[in-house]
Amino acid sequence: MTTTLTPARPSLRGPARVVVRQHRLTLWIVGGLALVAVIGLIALVLRSSHVSGVFEASNCPVDGGAGRACDQTARNYADSMNTYRRVFDYYAALLMALPTLFSAFVAGPVIARELESGTHRMSWTQSVSPARWLAARLAVPAVLLVAGTAALAVCLHGARALADLPYQSEWYSAQVYATTGTVLAAHVLFALCVGAVAGLLIRRVLPALTVSVLATGAVTAAFTYFRGLLWPRATVTGRSLDVESDIWWVETGHTTGAGERLPQDVCAQVSSAKDYARCMADHDITSHYLDYHPASHFWPLQLVETGILLVLAAVALAVAFRVLRRLHG
Repeated sequence: MTTTLTPARPSLRGPARVVVRQHRLTLWIVGGLALVAVIGLIALVLRSSHVSGVFEASNCPVDGGAGRACDQTARNYADSMNTYRRVFDYYAALLMALPTLFSAFVAGPVIARELESGTHRMSWTQSVSPARWLAARLAVPAVLLVAGTAALAVCLHGARALADLPYQSEWYSAQVYATTGTVLAAHVLFALCVGAVAGLLIRRVLPALTVSVLATGAVTAAFTYFRGLLWPRATVTGRSLDVESDIWWVETGHTTGAGERLPQDVCAQVSSAKDYARCMADHDITSHYLDYHPASHFWPLQLVETGILLVLAAVALAVAFRVLRRLHG
């Protein structure tokens, strides 16, 4: 009786361990910076809570008018709270920049350096196929970076809530929107795939990371600018626009008697009320319009942007493996 041995199924465990060992110093540095960021958020929450408690104990109104001493106390409180809000926005801006930085890291040190120095051949001669080599170099940073950025985003969101700031940033502001929900993880995955394509095509560290930064930054800027068009907007028209609070004003302007839309500044060049009224009459302006997104559009906008980014990431990933097969078989 003969026994047939089935060859072991290829695994990414070995190549993944190699990737971790190669970049362990970078991982330690990034982990340390993330820990510092979390500690900083905790300190900011404690400080803002202390300032709020001291102000409440003073029994001074926020809007002043209770005497010179209370007015100064209220101004100091308002200045402190505005400063804390700006610090939270700086944290969010750093999170928004992480996908671009990660793209450069994948394009340069992770992939292009291996191809430029020729050290990838050592892996390929040790029963590690080019496809497994690339898969390991993308899987390790994908898991670590998506988990890490998600944890930082959750910490930032929790810190904002615990700080109980009286001047919160709006849900549609770039700093809040891009670091809440699913879009941050989608931007990270897209950036990693773009970095892989740049590294494989260029195979030189500095040019590869430069191209990946430019490409990822351009896509991030495009989404920031055109985000309001990703979901149908609500519209209100009339002589006076009565709208709900906490909405994203996307576009506003005038409407003529025939229903034509005119820009908001169509009569902005006039200098007097009489000339302004004549300009409005000359253009047959009878009412105004506002296109906006209510707070209920947050998740539809998030999911549409996430879906587009995941499709783009899948396309970039397919291109990366196709380039690998074409160059190295």
